[in-house]
Amino acid sequence: MSTVDSPVSSTRKRTKPNASTTRGQAPIVNMSRATTTNGKYHAHSSSLEKLNGEALSPRSRSREEYPLDTHEDAPVEMSLLGNGVRVDAALEEDEEEKDKLSKPLSEKDKKAMVLLIILYLIQGVPLGLALGSVPFLLREHLSYAQLAFISFSSYPYSLKLFWSPIVDSLFYHKLGRRKSWIVPMQLVIGTMMLLISTNTATIMEKPGGHIVELTITWTLLVFFAATQDIAVDGWALTLLSDDAKAYASTAQTIGLNTGYFASYTVFLAFNSEGFASKYGVPRLTLSTYLRFWSVVCYAVTAWLFFFKKEEPVAHDDPDLQLKSVYKSMWRMCKLKHVQKLFLMHLVAKIAYLGHESVTSLKLVEKGLAKEDLAVAVLIDFPFQIIAGWLAGRWSRGDKPLRPWLMAFWVRVAFVFVGMAMVATFPGNPLGWGWFLLYIVVTVTNGFAGTIQFVGVSAFHTRISDPTIGGTYMTMLNTAANMGGTWPGFFILRGVDYFTIAHCQVPDKAFGTLIKASECVSEQGKDQCKKLAGNCVIERDGYYIVATACFAIGVTLWITFVRPTALTLQSLPFSKWRVNQPR
Repeated sequence: MSTVDSPVSSTRKRTKPNASTTRGQAPIVNMSRATTTNGKYHAHSSSLEKLNGEALSPRSRSREEYPLDTHEDAPVEMSLLGNGVRVDAALEEDEEEKDKLSKPLSEKDKKAMVLLIILYLIQGVPLGLALGSVPFLLREHLSYAQLAFISFSSYPYSLKLFWSPIVDSLFYHKLGRRKSWIVPMQLVIGTMMLLISTNTATIMEKPGGHIVELTITWTLLVFFAATQDIAVDGWALTLLSDDAKAYASTAQTIGLNTGYFASYTVFLAFNSEGFASKYGVPRLTLSTYLRFWSVVCYAVTAWLFFFKKEEPVAHDDPDLQLKSVYKSMWRMCKLKHVQKLFLMHLVAKIAYLGHESVTSLKLVEKGLAKEDLAVAVLIDFPFQIIAGWLAGRWSRGDKPLRPWLMAFWVRVAFVFVGMAMVATFPGNPLGWGWFLLYIVVTVTNGFAGTIQFVGVSAFHTRISDPTIGGTYMTMLNTAANMGGTWPGFFILRGVDYFTIAHCQVPDKAFGTLIKASECVSEQGKDQCKKLAGNCVIERDGYYIVATACFAIGVTLWITFVRPTALTLQSLPFSKWRVNQPR
């Protein structure tokens, strides 16, 4: 979750050689068109444009921005530019880009921004619960192996590509192309949250017998939120004017992150009994929180249905041909460079996922209060916004993956910092020294994570084929998301598999301690609790899994990921095109 979308990136206009140019003749370069336009934002929606000369939909970049020239033409074209001319052209490009970014938003665009932020906010609420709060609330009742099963609920958000063309092409014309999906999805989300609130107390207190029910429920909720996201992403690029399309990512960043953090850190803080007693506020239960957001969801949906009109869609819109959409997706998957990029994404995050998936859960297991966790993440939030802005600047130019490559080592370094913090956790009450260290680690690691995310998103924006539109971006981001999703199940299972723990029960007759049973599974922990014993960990699988992920991930990074990334970012645009010779 995602959860910040692609940044704005600038792309250089290049002119196509004159059609009359013959072999041996230099192509004519029109210097008046050698400028740069601000790259238009591509949401993670899955719309496609018709190929071979059909009109582009509003979400596509113009062909002038991404010409269909071949790689062989580019060196000839650039060789005609003297150094001084290139500098002047670059200065002109920078000035034009600054002028576009400095234009104020119109009143229509401001209203559209507010609407988009609200829609993304509604999407972020269930995601923050399913992917953030619920695992933390269940940790004290479930084993890591059981949490691994529940982690499947995050998969729909990474796999939405496969049904996004359906959302783009099938709709009820009278209601509107995007409202036809947003309205029913939000009604379902609100209804599901209301239904979950009626029996959440029973299920959350004794979740051991409801693993399948919990997994199906939260997976469906994430599925409907992901479907709403597809429609909102597509609507963003028709709601906003051409000059304001770059702000679609800003709306998603504000809305989605606000909803996610409200349901994750803010909710965990107000749900904590310690926080409530410390600050004299009533404790916020999950049932109350779900009911509140279900009402908000219904209210926004009702306003959207009755008062917000959507512009009609042209009958010849290329996104409406569902069969051609999937055919183009298949042609894209057959590109060798895309296949390499997919494989790179699937293994690029392994090195630090063992740490980032389990460390926070381990700290909570050892006694880190939920309100302390919430404070650290809330402090981290503004730094992530700053990191996104910086990464957007650093990702410009010919090396957009440079910040992604550099920030990797920062995240890897925190693998051992995280293990050290778990091993040296002082217990409650926390000392200020350890807590400040925890905040610094959280902020720095989050900063590096945002740098990586925005950097790779800038690269995706740069290479996306304009004749395919948003679907190209969605496929690339699907691979990136899956790289952080698929290892989670095996990591959580591995922690339990490699852990050795026993129940230590006092023998009142002889005044000694005896081993009663294993204390890794949920059944073993329950049995130990009934015997009034304590779980003693002889070997913590967390350290083994985190170290194994580090070793495997760094080896793959040095031998495959980094060399592949350097090669891919140096390729010309023509190599990423679906419908021209490569």
